[in-house]
Amino acid sequence: MRKSLTVIVALLATLPCLQAQTGKEPVKVTDMLKIASVGDIHLSPDGRLAVFTLTTIEPDTAGKPGKWDYKYLTQLWLAAGDGNTQPRQLTTAKEGASQPAWNPDGHLIAFVRAVDGKPQVFVLSLNGGEPVQLTRFRYGASSPRWSPDGKEILLSARIGLRDLIKDSILNPGHRLPDWPDEMPGIAGNGAIRPATAKPNPDGNPGEIRAYLDMDAADKKAKVVTKLNFQDEMEVNPEMTFNHWFVQAAGEGASVAPVGVTHGFYNFNSADYTPDGKSLIFVAHIDSTVDPDRALESEIYLADRDGGHLRMLLGAKDKVFGGPRISPDGVLLAYMESSTSFVTVPELRTAKLSDPRESRLIGFDRVPQGLVWGSDSRYLYFTAPSNGGQPLYRAQVADGKVEQLSSYDDGTLAYDIRGNRLLFARTQPTDPSELYTADAGLQAVHPISSFNTGWLAQRQLSLPEKHSFRNALGETIEYWVMKPVGYAAGKRYPLLLDIHGGPSAMWGPGEASMWHEFQFFCGHGYGVVYCNPRGSGGYGLDFLRANVKDWGTGPTSDVLTALDQAVAEGWADTSRLVVSGGSYAGYLTAWIVGHDHRFKAACAQRGVYDLATFFGEGNAWRLVPNYFGGYPWEPEVRALLQHESPITYVHDITTPLIIFHGENDRRTGFVEGEMLYRSLKVLGRPVEYVRHPGATHELTRSGDNRQRIDQMLRTYEFFMRYIGQ
Repeated sequence: MRKSLTVIVALLATLPCLQAQTGKEPVKVTDMLKIASVGDIHLSPDGRLAVFTLTTIEPDTAGKPGKWDYKYLTQLWLAAGDGNTQPRQLTTAKEGASQPAWNPDGHLIAFVRAVDGKPQVFVLSLNGGEPVQLTRFRYGASSPRWSPDGKEILLSARIGLRDLIKDSILNPGHRLPDWPDEMPGIAGNGAIRPATAKPNPDGNPGEIRAYLDMDAADKKAKVVTKLNFQDEMEVNPEMTFNHWFVQAAGEGASVAPVGVTHGFYNFNSADYTPDGKSLIFVAHIDSTVDPDRALESEIYLADRDGGHLRMLLGAKDKVFGGPRISPDGVLLAYMESSTSFVTVPELRTAKLSDPRESRLIGFDRVPQGLVWGSDSRYLYFTAPSNGGQPLYRAQVADGKVEQLSSYDDGTLAYDIRGNRLLFARTQPTDPSELYTADAGLQAVHPISSFNTGWLAQRQLSLPEKHSFRNALGETIEYWVMKPVGYAAGKRYPLLLDIHGGPSAMWGPGEASMWHEFQFFCGHGYGVVYCNPRGSGGYGLDFLRANVKDWGTGPTSDVLTALDQAVAEGWADTSRLVVSGGSYAGYLTAWIVGHDHRFKAACAQRGVYDLATFFGEGNAWRLVPNYFGGYPWEPEVRALLQHESPITYVHDITTPLIIFHGENDRRTGFVEGEMLYRSLKVLGRPVEYVRHPGATHELTRSGDNRQRIDQMLRTYEFFMRYIGQ
């Protein structure tokens, strides 16, 4: 047996070399534009058909000076549930389509499309004809859900505080919130009360305030009094609230939706109960607390028209969410956690009639996308785990969890009806396709071939999984990808790529890095990546293993993974490079401030001074959650200084390229400026690249020209120091 395994390993090692003889090309940077992504799958009520979204990247020539700009376009597609026919495209309009939902008889599909810059709900008949616009709501309309009798559609809209105060239909009497608006020196809610005086800069105090209110309304000033004043792109002083409405399904867009939720609260999700008599919501309802300061959420039940709202589950310092009612209407599945960011929620089930008595489904991962099986016996979900995103199901009677798919791929979206399961999968050989299977994920059959055509002409590098024990006794998993065309006896440059979060997770089942890994392998690099302590996908204890230790411990893990890859004997230790974004931008800067083995490094959209990040980034709660307090507290201040890469900037001599989006408010773009200026003053080899208009999501869902630019600039920067 040992001899047979040796022969198999030897054969596998020669595969990249054999591929080099096939005439196929390595993955190119522009292959990013060819990737089609399947998502948001919904089987029809009888399971015969499935609607899903397909996101592609198309040329964007509107108002563009050249041929190099591209945009994302999401359209609806239809597939046979049994997979016996090829999927066909349902929508073609340049505005795209998303968020599909079947009506109960399976002949109509509601979906969302942008109209004049706002989302609106449309309805498409499978009997033919063009989609009909159902809503023209001035606040927009999203997240359609059909009532079980098919007579109405539940939808959501996000409304600004001042609009909500002034809206006589949604807020009769123009009531103000009970919680104070926190405008210093003005008691109660005087600052948000609509002005009654005429604006006059030379007038009395009331007229001056009316003039200042006019300036703010005309965007001549941003007056910030709220705690969470940054969104992903900019400083945003506006407070908004998500509310739910119903629209009669047979009525046209001239009829305004009717509100079923009210007040100065966020109702973050909603759906009908299976019998159609009630609505279930997730919200935090506390009239005395500013919504920015409340982290809790509760689960509520209301009558179909929104009346008789009552709390099912809720507690101080607790988050309840993800409610799903079993098809027979008996059980409620939900997730419960503390308000800390560094946590793994518990998956529970309870009787809907009395949810105070619940059953814990023991599962030390983060469940996502809860879906009940049609017979109410099984609860399905996915979860990031050990480098993959497997599909699981729990048998409700005994709480036993069964893993249905592998750690070596990822379930991107899925739905189930009866014994029919449709799902989208990512794997090392294909970033996204649609498959069908039975309810136990047996007899898997591919339905789509959106990426297989162009991939047939490409050589790919396949990840090899390894592991080791770190100093805490934890198992650290890592993956090594050899260069395309690898030949034994040669030495190759090696890229250590690090994930962000810090609670993210990489592996064969994580789709966001598929192209980048293949690009570098196709250009002669080996790639090694791992999930160091603090990563998601390995349980609560592993997740919390980097609390108050963002630098030293995780660095030890990623560098050990690198050392293990180097020990295989094919890496050129004079051509090591390192790259990472977000938290991994932080860790890249930390590493080059403490270790000098790398010839070049790339730090993307990172955090380099934890104390200033607290004020700069909208992810500021990471500071108290991971470091136990705030920058003005002496012990915490000392810890933040010790854990900040900027503290060790004088020890950074590795050539470094720094990227940051000009509108990145998650980490704060000044972080990149500070690291760059410090290194520039020190006379170190450093280059700083800002992408105009880019947010923190640049490399995942940002402007495609900028995504290509960042990848190529990284590659070109590395070439300066390690050669071709």
